[in-house]
Amino acid sequence: MQQSMSRRATLGGAGVFLAGASLTSGGAMAQPPASPVRGEAGAVKFSAGTEAPRMPAPPLAADCHHHVYDARFPADPRTQLRPPDASPEDYRALARRLGTQRSVLVTPSTYGTDNRLHLQALRELGPERTRMVAVVDTSVTDADLRAMHEAGVRGIRFNLVQAGVTTIDMVEPLSARVAPMGWHVQIHMLGGQIAENEALFARLPSQVVFDHLGRVPMDKGVEHPGYLAVRRLLEGGKAWVKLSGAYMDTKVGAAGRWSDTVPVARGYVAAAPERCVWASDWPHVTEPAEKPDDAALFDLLTEWVPDEAARRRVLVDNPAALYGFPRA
Repeated sequence: MQQSMSRRATLGGAGVFLAGASLTSGGAMAQPPASPVRGEAGAVKFSAGTEAPRMPAPPLAADCHHHVYDARFPADPRTQLRPPDASPEDYRALARRLGTQRSVLVTPSTYGTDNRLHLQALRELGPERTRMVAVVDTSVTDADLRAMHEAGVRGIRFNLVQAGVTTIDMVEPLSARVAPMGWHVQIHMLGGQIAENEALFARLPSQVVFDHLGRVPMDKGVEHPGYLAVRRLLEGGKAWVKLSGAYMDTKVGAAGRWSDTVPVARGYVAAAPERCVWASDWPHVTEPAEKPDDAALFDLLTEWVPDEAARRRVLVDNPAALYGFPRA
């Protein structure tokens, strides 16, 4: 964050994080549904198709990576992506279609270190069912970090693919500052970049979460140095992986049902089933021409994680551990 940026821009008036059991609007204890949640068919902005997934979601399933956009919040001039507006209400339609009940907002590159929009969306979506990953730089104050923690932030992201406001040199010092709060650092880098920086990630005091299957080029798959680096970090207890972004590095695409991603995803789950989470990456801003079908992406989990108990772990238990969701 630039020193000239106001504290309000960093925090957006962050509210108090509601820890513990989920509450209904009337303040009573909310009970999770006893049976799997069937998604609802219907059109969703920035998503192809209208059908619900074939696979029902387990109760309290979490989508661990999505964004919102609002032109009323200025884009950082150092960034490039300028997607159309995508509101919390638009996202609720996606959650209904998928049957997910929890989610993690991630401040995207567009807004630099201005987290106001996503903190506002966190309050709108409900802090009892929503967490957030923010973007900060080394000028962030400890007071700002504490206030964000109270609001429901549980990690900081470094996007070094759509680079602009953070650098690799900031990762280690910021990891040291957020680790005492139990936060992680979330890394969006290409597989080759991850391999080059494996030693850095191995020595960080915080946990590391790699975006979008580690951005491995799927024609190389499990033989790629990036995959091998992420897997070593998983096996060493240092890393987590988001099973997401199937469309980013595939060579067969939606027409091939992203089948080339399956060995990579299964390899990560085999290495550390307790440190994999799933995410939609809605509204899919890297795919401006043709949006993916989110129901098909959700159903891809049956290929990535064939065992039903393991899928529940990926969708429910692991997000609860990583983001501090209440355990039902």
